[in-house]
Amino acid sequence: MTQRKKTGFQDVRNEVLRRIEDRHWPQGALLPTELELAAEFGCARATVNRALRELADRGIIDRKRKSGTRVAMTPVKQAKLDIAVVRQQIEEINATYRYALVMRQQITAPAWLASQVGLQAGAQVLHLHCMHYADNRPFQFEERWINIAAVPEVAEADFKAIGPNEWLLSEVPFSNAEITFLAIAANDQMSEFLTCPPGAPLFQMERTTWFQQQPVTFVRMTFHPGYRMSTQY
Repeated sequence: MTQRKKTGFQDVRNEVLRRIEDRHWPQGALLPTELELAAEFGCARATVNRALRELADRGIIDRKRKSGTRVAMTPVKQAKLDIAVVRQQIEEINATYRYALVMRQQITAPAWLASQVGLQAGAQVLHLHCMHYADNRPFQFEERWINIAAVPEVAEADFKAIGPNEWLLSEVPFSNAEITFLAIAANDQMSEFLTCPPGAPLFQMERTTWFQQQPVTFVRMTFHPGYRMSTQY
């Protein structure tokens, strides 16, 4: 006797997605309830719930309590961005990684930083300048501020051998992050560190991370001319 294959959440997700793409359920259409779908697919309600949650996270359906689940009127694709370790980025392009600490100092958080990330007045931060190289060519200039109250042990870390990004990812969890992308013109400092002409167009990324509503770090990463970032959705 052949045993029937158990229905997984991926099976439910893929079938619901197929019906949406085939316009069996057009934009704005109300989907059957979780109980109805569970009965149809012969699986637990929890399996259906997980499938629908994943589709909701991808912006394909809208789920609202009491009003049910509908196909999104304007489906939104969500790109995934990992907090990458620059060492891994460089090694993935088959280049040799080198790191250098340029500056390390403990200071009182500047007013603009305290206001931007939600630090208390007078908060102490560790301010770092770091360089990352690929085959001895400048790859990224990193300027970072770390909230010492959130990460007390950082006051003793010298960061001579390992970069702060790697150190933080191994030592401190984070619950949410905010990322901003910018196009800037190289100033004198960037021109010197990234060996490019003043005014050269550069890609810059700013990232703030928090843990349980407490700011952990704010970092500004500026990449070599011609750097490209890609993601998938």
